[in-house]
Amino acid sequence: DYPCRMITYNPRSWFGLIFRFHSSDTFRMLLPTMLLLGFLTWGLVLLETQEHLSLKSATIFHQILGFALSMLLVFRINTAYDRWWEGRKLWGSLVNNSRSLMSKMNALLAKRAPAEVLPLCSILSVFPFALKEHLRDEPLMDNIPRMDELDREALQRASNRPLHLYNLLVTRLEHLRSSKTLTDEQILYVSPEIFSLIDITGACERIKSSPIPFSYSLFLKKIIFIYTVTMPITFSFEYHFWGIPAVMFVFYAFASLELISEDVEEPFGTDANDLPTDELAEKIRRDLAVISASPA
Repeated sequence: DYPCRMITYNPRSWFGLIFRFHSSDTFRMLLPTMLLLGFLTWGLVLLETQEHLSLKSATIFHQILGFALSMLLVFRINTAYDRWWEGRKLWGSLVNNSRSLMSKMNALLAKRAPAEVLPLCSILSVFPFALKEHLRDEPLMDNIPRMDELDREALQRASNRPLHLYNLLVTRLEHLRSSKTLTDEQILYVSPEIFSLIDITGACERIKSSPIPFSYSLFLKKIIFIYTVTMPITFSFEYHFWGIPAVMFVFYAFASLELISEDVEEPFGTDANDLPTDELAEKIRRDLAVISASPA
């Protein structure tokens, strides 16, 4: 069993999604603050109606701040989703390139050196498992398939396991070239898929190690806080008791966007909204096993 599975759902089931709650749903996280804001708005409405206070001058400031905040949140969530989608494209490329490389190697070696097919399949099968654990900063050998053709102790000692496997693959191909099992032209034939492994690894590491700049994230949280604490003042004046649900809903919408962005911008973890790297790695392993067992 995998530690997490990406949520699958029917996007056309409107009512099913509206009334569905999940452990990662922001409503549960924000409910205490929503209730507090609703209570503050209720208190301000009572003060305005009983003490005849006028807070009209604060509404213009709040409207300007709300417009600026909405623009910042649009940029924030787009940036976070771009990171998630780039990660998904990289893992999609890993699936396709692994299949392509295994198919080419099987075709080239099935008759010339059939004993070399299984070790290459082992390296390529373990690579996505090593990559996903490497990106989580908690590499667990138990989650890597057991392959008799692979030195697991050397893999365990490696500080960067995907790089270690890439070096093994390149070394084995160089041995095939030097032994005249494969020609230079055949090595060039499989080079694009081989290089893509390290290219995908570097791109995933870039996404993981380059979060949203601290100053931008800090500034946005400050703006959300200022906007939140001023909402009861302006909404109580404009809408009176109707301002109570309005304040709670607007806060839920704006704060949820920030929380969702924080969740989505780190796509390689084990949260429900992260990429299904466990399933993709297992899919690669199964596909390569089928390809390597197929007659060339």
